[in-house]
Amino acid sequence: MTLAPDASDILARARADLRMGVPVVLRGPSGAAIMAATETLSSTRLADLRALPGTADLALTDRRAATLKARAYDGDLARVQLPSDATLDWVQALADPADDLRVPMKGPLSTRREGPADLHRLAILLCKAARLLPAAVVVALDDADALARSENLTLVDAVETGPALSAAPVLHEVISARVPLRAAENARLHIFRPEDGGEEHYAIEIGRPDRAHPVLSRLHSACFTGDLLGSLKCDCGPQLNAALGQMGAEGAGVLLYLNQEGRGIGLANKMRAYSLQDQGFDTVDANHRLGFEDDERDFRIGSEILRRMGFSAVRLLTNNPAKIAMMEACGITVAERVPLQVGINPHNAQYLATKAAKSGHLL
Repeated sequence: MTLAPDASDILARARADLRMGVPVVLRGPSGAAIMAATETLSSTRLADLRALPGTADLALTDRRAATLKARAYDGDLARVQLPSDATLDWVQALADPADDLRVPMKGPLSTRREGPADLHRLAILLCKAARLLPAAVVVALDDADALARSENLTLVDAVETGPALSAAPVLHEVISARVPLRAAENARLHIFRPEDGGEEHYAIEIGRPDRAHPVLSRLHSACFTGDLLGSLKCDCGPQLNAALGQMGAEGAGVLLYLNQEGRGIGLANKMRAYSLQDQGFDTVDANHRLGFEDDERDFRIGSEILRRMGFSAVRLLTNNPAKIAMMEACGITVAERVPLQVGINPHNAQYLATKAAKSGHLL
C-alpha cells in the first residue's frame, strides 16, 4: 500500500498546521519536542504548551538574536529560555521587530547553552517554509508518538523528512497554452507544480527558442507590489517588462516567474521589512532584524524548470551574480550575462545602492 503520506506530504501538512496556529510534534535522534510558530500562537495554546512538563524555549535565528543582544550559543540560532511569567505579547515581541524602536529593551534574556539544538533548528526551518516569522516556541517531550496520537497532531521525524526539507522541489509541468502579450504575441505560459504542495511557478516562453543554443532568459521572483501595483520602492516591475520586451524584440526567450516573493520570505514578511525601512533600516538590515538572511530564495527551482523545458544554456538577464553562480552550480551554463538596469527612481535609489553595496548586484 502507498496511501500513507510520504515525507513531502508530512512537511506540507506541518506547514499548513503552523500557518493555522496548530502545534507540530518533532522527533529526532536527540529526543522529541512540540513546537508552535510564534507568529500564529494563541494565549490558550501557549498556556497548554507551558503546562507540559518539559523545558520550554523560544527558538530564534542568530540574526534576530543579534538584534536582541541574546547569545546564540548554537551558532545559527539561539534558544531563549521562557520565564515562568512569559506572556504571549512578550513572546511575540521577541519574534517580531515591529516595536523594537519603541520598546528596545526586552531582556535580560537567558539563552540555553547545554543540550542539542537540532529540533529547534528544524522548528525554525518549518516556520520559514510556512512563510512565517522564523521563531518558534519549542517544548521538550518524553514521548512524541503518544502526544501526536492523543492530540491528533502532525508528527515530523527529522531523519525521515530531513532530505525532503533541504532538497530542491520536484516540479511537473501541468499545462501550457498560448497567451499573446503586449511584448510578444507569440508567447506561451507554462505552469509548473511542485510535488511538495508548495506554490506553483511559471515559465513564459517567447517564440520557439532553439534548445541547442543559449536562450535569452530571466529568473524573475514574484513581486506583487512592483509587478502588479507599480510600486516605486523597487525595480521589479520595470525589470519584468524590460525583459519581456527584449525577448519580444529578439523573437525568442524564456522568463521564469518564480513565486518567491520578498526574496523568499513572503509578502507579509516583505511588508514587515518595508515597515522597518520606514524606520530607517536598509533592505538587508530589515531582513536581519526579522530573523532572515539577506536572500532566502531557492534558485534551484529556475534551473529545474529550464531543464524540463529542454534548455541547458542561457544568456541570463540579471544584475545579480548569485543567480549566475547558482545556475552554473545546478548545471545550467550561463553563456552571457545580459545587464538589466532599468526602473531607477528617487524612491528606490537607496534600495538599489544597498543591493550593490551589500548583495553585490552589478548596478
